[in-house]
Amino acid sequence: MKYTSLGRTGLKVSRLCLGTMNFGSRTDEKESFAIMDRALELGVNFFDTADRYGEPQGLGLTETIIGRWLRKTGNRDHIVLATKVFGPMGDGANDEGLSAYHIRAGCEASLARLQTDRIDLYQMHHVDRGLPHPKSEKKYLGGDTANLWYPPHVKPGAEWQEIWQAMEVLVTAGKVIYTGSSNFAAWNIAQANERAQARGFLGLVSEQSKYSLLVREVELEVVPACRDYGVGILCWSPLGGGPLAGSLRGGSGGRREGANISDEERERLAKYYELCDKLGEEPANVALAWLLHNPVVTAPIIGPRTVDQLESALRAVEISLDDDVMSRLDSLFPGPGDQAPEAYAW
Repeated sequence: MKYTSLGRTGLKVSRLCLGTMNFGSRTDEKESFAIMDRALELGVNFFDTADRYGEPQGLGLTETIIGRWLRKTGNRDHIVLATKVFGPMGDGANDEGLSAYHIRAGCEASLARLQTDRIDLYQMHHVDRGLPHPKSEKKYLGGDTANLWYPPHVKPGAEWQEIWQAMEVLVTAGKVIYTGSSNFAAWNIAQANERAQARGFLGLVSEQSKYSLLVREVELEVVPACRDYGVGILCWSPLGGGPLAGSLRGGSGGRREGANISDEERERLAKYYELCDKLGEEPANVALAWLLHNPVVTAPIIGPRTVDQLESALRAVEISLDDDVMSRLDSLFPGPGDQAPEAYAW
């Protein structure tokens, strides 16, 4: 395994991050334990989860499984553990979002399920469009998103005062080490880190974005913002939900996202599979290796359902793609072409 720094921090994490979303929902506890055991044996020290993972079997189930594994093995100090807060965890008025109340309550609940005293990377799972208001006081700012408003007495961006105050309390208490984001826009990342810097707080050190050969919109603004602020990118759905792993070989319907893929894209994927065959590499590993060639990417998040899938994915770290292959991949799956505004202007 190879390691790199998590964003601008001194924390060393493996170039592949073990995603645990399947634990409890598609992978039973015994196999989940085996995957975590083997991941650690192979040098994967970066584990990612979220408070809501485990549905439909139950909210928090994935964290609970990880907690049982940590208690059984005593491996807590051998891994970098990341989880998330934002989504609804109950029916109460304060059971979701990024209020200081929910951030602190969510942290305590995750710590209990994970059976640990700290979260190494605490990530905001989404931007909270609802801070800092009651909706009855709304002042609409225009546009198509009805949630883009603030009370008359609140300036846009003021929500970060509440968020960072809550995170600072958790960091000071030793319950959180680093903070990150997920599904943030570039301006959210910039705003968050500028507000943190003004408070003398470290701010965001990572952003978890949907990024793959099939989904490259983040290259317009998120990637440049992360590069400028020293925020490491963690790529979720790096295999596009299955097609980049070869799920559409032979014209099959593939997994979940495959059914909605156009004929043109199926043709491009067929050419991609041919290229991978010429390289003598599995399609999934080429897709992961392509992400690893981006210096802003800290780690793609892999979500193995079995130990065999985990072991296969580790090959990606060793694959070196030359300029010709990178150019070929670029032509098969063209991105925006440049960062904004050069991608569409001058």
